[in-house]
Amino acid sequence: MYKKPSVRLTAFFAAMLIAALQIVSGISASALEFTPISGFDENNDPIPLTLRSESIYMLNMDTGDVVVDIEGEKQRVPASLTKIMTAVVLLDEFDGDEQALKSTMYSAGSEAFDELYGTGASTADIQPYEEVSCYDLLVALMLPSACEAANIIAVSMCGSIDAFVDKMNDKAAELEMNDTHYSNAHGLSGDNNYTTCADIAKLCMYALDTYPLFADIVSMYDYTLPPTDFHPDGTYIYNTNSMLCETSRYYYYGCKGIKTGTLDIAGRCLASYIESDRGRYMIVSMGAPMEKLDEDIAKGENDPDSVYAEDIVYYNFIDHINLYEWAYDDLTEVSFIDPSSEVREAKVEFGEDGVDYVTLKPKNGFSRLWATYIPVEDVEQEIEVYDNVVAPVYEGDTLGKITLTYNGENIAEIPLVATKTIGRSKTAEKAAVAKAFPKSPEFKIAAAVIILFTLIFIAVHIARIQHRYRK
Repeated sequence: MYKKPSVRLTAFFAAMLIAALQIVSGISASALEFTPISGFDENNDPIPLTLRSESIYMLNMDTGDVVVDIEGEKQRVPASLTKIMTAVVLLDEFDGDEQALKSTMYSAGSEAFDELYGTGASTADIQPYEEVSCYDLLVALMLPSACEAANIIAVSMCGSIDAFVDKMNDKAAELEMNDTHYSNAHGLSGDNNYTTCADIAKLCMYALDTYPLFADIVSMYDYTLPPTDFHPDGTYIYNTNSMLCETSRYYYYGCKGIKTGTLDIAGRCLASYIESDRGRYMIVSMGAPMEKLDEDIAKGENDPDSVYAEDIVYYNFIDHINLYEWAYDDLTEVSFIDPSSEVREAKVEFGEDGVDYVTLKPKNGFSRLWATYIPVEDVEQEIEVYDNVVAPVYEGDTLGKITLTYNGENIAEIPLVATKTIGRSKTAEKAAVAKAFPKSPEFKIAAAVIILFTLIFIAVHIARIQHRYRK
């Protein structure tokens, strides 16, 4: 078996990037989701976009902004989205080395095939004991969603499916996919096999950032497996993601993958991402209808060239296409905080040369994707300046913060920092101490002690005089 070299640092940094998507340069921000729209009515009010998937998680891959989250953290059966993790575990084993994957052959017998017979599992027609390279198994896994490829990988790499599934769960824990558990390598069963759209997005980001080979494979529409003893002419396979097929009614320019999933208890699932000069977006969705909805039958009758004219309507593709169109049409980058602006002054005690204040500015600017149909003025800004600031103050010291809120939800906190350094005046400090001493607890205690001793002295003195007078 191929022995992988030491784990690359890129994998570590990719995982760290995922964990830090919303924390950049001292700015803390929460995920603010928008309601996607399909247009405007006669009153110029936005019309909400009709979405059929039950769970949707959409993010901008360039900024990390989550722009749509509809039950994105609800645990669901992922169907063949499970195979994304199977691919990642295999890529980790070979450290993404394409040549090593192509030169390493795997095969398996009944232990990989028996559970699949009679299930209608998707396949690349790989046969028991047929030797196939790990690279070709990876392609078969991700394009036609071959379930036998998943089991062959599991058995050959770890000796058993159960041992491989343990690796899948270990990887999920490493990536902090806290709402995920795997019980098989192919997703054909929903028994204790669950995840969330948000966790799958995290997994996909890791795979794309860590392994260029993963991105290459999931963007393929078709491929021919090389000839073997079982298939002398090779085997032609194609991707189940019709968004990659230029002749499909679901084709979408710029789509790069990633994986479909279909199961009665899961509905139609899809992880996809798109690249263009207008940015990169990723969507993970689960729970789209399996059958054409009654209200869409008339659409097909009225428009025989539409997707609704087909017997099967792939609502997962429709949802993704509509969301990408919405993002490109209605989302834009908006700057909310100018880092060069001087927003407030903070009072400073004991400053040199009589300086008793310092000007504050944002430590960083803040911008994020914003829906064009939501007024920027609806974002409220609250400024807090710290009290009791005492010199010395150094340029860059944090002395307050700006909080941005929208509809009662915090979307960012930006520190306010001093724009210059102010030294400490010893004279002012001493004068202030002297002035403040009569009001201090120490002064009051000292005064009370003096008064007490004075009273005692007077009482003793009077007693002595009276004693002499009596004599």
